[in-house]
Amino acid sequence: MNIERMTIKTNFNGETCFVHARGVILKNGFGLITTQPLRLTGCDVFYGMYISTTHDGGKTWSELKPSKTLVRRDIGNGVQIAMSDATPMEHKKTGKILLLGHYVAYVNDTIMPPPRPRHTTYAVYDFEKEDFTPFELVEMPKDEEESYFSCGNGSGQSLELGNGELLIPIYYNDKKSESDPCHRCTSVSVMRCSFDGEKVKFIEIGNKLAVNIPRGLCEPSIVYHNGEYVLALRNDKSGYVSKGKDGLHYGEPKELVFDDGQNVGNYNTQQHWLTLGGKLYLVYTRKGANNDHVFRHRAPLFIAEFDVKKMCLMKETEQIVVPERGARLGNFGCQSFDDGKTAFVYASEWMQPIGCEKHGSDNSIFISKISFGRKYV
Repeated sequence: MNIERMTIKTNFNGETCFVHARGVILKNGFGLITTQPLRLTGCDVFYGMYISTTHDGGKTWSELKPSKTLVRRDIGNGVQIAMSDATPMEHKKTGKILLLGHYVAYVNDTIMPPPRPRHTTYAVYDFEKEDFTPFELVEMPKDEEESYFSCGNGSGQSLELGNGELLIPIYYNDKKSESDPCHRCTSVSVMRCSFDGEKVKFIEIGNKLAVNIPRGLCEPSIVYHNGEYVLALRNDKSGYVSKGKDGLHYGEPKELVFDDGQNVGNYNTQQHWLTLGGKLYLVYTRKGANNDHVFRHRAPLFIAEFDVKKMCLMKETEQIVVPERGARLGNFGCQSFDDGKTAFVYASEWMQPIGCEKHGSDNSIFISKISFGRKYV
């Protein structure tokens, strides 16, 4: 396994930083990275999306440019919403690039007090205009709207089926639970949706996954490997995994462990999947890596082979895929190629808490290319 890294400099200004950097590259060499500024003084105060593009398969990238369409939107009563936690993906059947995430609601440039709504959002890249369409909401079943009062695909990894339909994992809460954020426990399900190149439409949803641990399960990522659908799930205390046969229904979530039975040490951040060389890999963060100075131990990013039968990581295969320089890297993205030989990991240095730059971080965006048997030339 070869790991080659490059960076995109963001001209960090000490007031905002670019976060949620995730990307996608097509077979023709075109690709893009989406990211958005975050205000350092505050909690999850996001602004409009920026885009960087490549035309040579990720060897070189353009400067970041602001999207004209994926900006904060006024919805009345002093409330603004911004698409955030977004992940771009290729939709092979239509040839489109689809951006999936959710929105965050703000009042006076601060997160709206609870109970605050949230919905899964999407946008489609317009190759002629070199920008995305304005973001839209995935409409949930009308008779169950209350159950999905706070519902999103933020920081998720979705999957296209052979017929072009999508499996989009979501995490959600009803309005009553969302009114008490200190004791809420979000649940996870996978919904099946259609996409015709313009609109994402809900079709059905699978079973509910939950754990009775503070804040529950969130930021789910899905992958298909050797006849199994597997989910990676975030929780405050430990990472979780679950698997199923049909993409909609899953077994009881299990804590993420190594093959020796030891808990991996991943907690309170996401994990994402890669398929390489006929094997399944997980990219994740964890404790115990001389990284106590990093917020929630969210750097470095590790990669290790995942055994679907035993539902564990193979400890001796672990490698660092993105190194740490004091800033957290936990909000990242992964992309696997159909050739089974190439994959990319995209991550930006999240410059909170203020002062993490003393370890060398500067809000760079990292692109790690992982390959078998070949390198860039």
